Amino acid sequence: MQHLKFLTWPAIAGLLAALLILDRWVLPESDPRRSDDYELVSYANAVRSATPAVVNIYTAKLVKSRPSPLLNDGFFQRFSRPGQQPQRQRIERSLGSGVIVTAAGHILTNNHVIADADAIQVLLQDGRSSNAVVIGTDPATDLAVLKVDLPDLQPITLGDSNAARVGDVVLAIGNPLGFGHSVTQGIVSALGRYGLQPNAYEDYIQTDATIHLGNSGGALVDTRGRLLGINTLIYTGNSQGHNNATGIGISLAIPVNLAVFVMQDLIDYGKVIRGWLGVSVEPVGAPRGDGTNEQALAVIEVAPNSPAEKAGVMPGDLITHIDGEPVKDGRLTMHRIALLRPGDSVDIAIRRNDQTLELRSIVGVLNPPGG
Repeated sequence: MQHLKFLTWPAIAGLLAALLILDRWVLPESDPRRSDDYELVSYANAVRSATPAVVNIYTAKLVKSRPSPLLNDGFFQRFSRPGQQPQRQRIERSLGSGVIVTAAGHILTNNHVIADADAIQVLLQDGRSSNAVVIGTDPATDLAVLKVDLPDLQPITLGDSNAARVGDVVLAIGNPLGFGHSVTQGIVSALGRYGLQPNAYEDYIQTDATIHLGNSGGALVDTRGRLLGINTLIYTGNSQGHNNATGIGISLAIPVNLAVFVMQDLIDYGKVIRGWLGVSVEPVGAPRGDGTNEQALAVIEVAPNSPAEKAGVMPGDLITHIDGEPVKDGRLTMHRIALLRPGDSVDIAIRRNDQTLELRSIVGVLNPPGG
């Protein structure tokens, strides 16, 4: 028994030492604050990367006050000088957001944020502020480009909205209710939304990231802080397409690929130059030889002297492919044409009287000056 006692204590001591070594140096940390998995669910790096490029925009507009109806009353007119109609003015202020896209100081925002403004001030995240000038506006997409003259700007990294997928996590950064930089998180709920505004070009990214008044013009970014879109609209239960209330989980952003296209044209030409074929179409199902249907665009009207007419397109034709890609949606197809440059060639596959024809058209300019 005495020998057993001397053998047992070293064994117990060795076991305790092994457990201490495993706990301290071998076993993984149990504290979630020090776990790598904890960092994976944080978007702090994306926010840190994108936030310096998101600015707060404050606008002021002089508005003439309506004259008092009392001035038309004969009694009160006796106390005013003949012909004297005092003109009163008031300052109407509003707020919004914007995104610095170039190191030269170009800022993307919504046209409705700065429309008719007499003064525009931009406040950066680092506390600096500057007056901004309007480089150009495009009401058709509700986009505007501003410019500030400040050193050491940090433009945002551009993403690819064509690669966005339903279900992707996104972050909305802006100036809600004038509180300053705020971030909300959601997912991409849908792509290609349209029909919410009278604009000619709608192709919105829908997200459930919460948007408030003041977020218009701000950034919708991915989990790496890359710009995916410009936050533009919220859908509310009693007011569609207006930023006058808190949203109900339906927020809309202009895709970055479209926004950058518009921005570059506004910088280069002062207006957006859009491609044009000159056809009116509607989607239909076109029968194939095997008895199945394929998506096609039925040509309803061809504008006189348009690129489509010159290429040989006629009313009644069925457009099945544009540049080798099947057509599925007439609106999206016309948007693709609008993104082409005048002078570019486009191949049009049509079906006419059970015959398949391949035509080539030279893209024209939508609404040319004086036309």
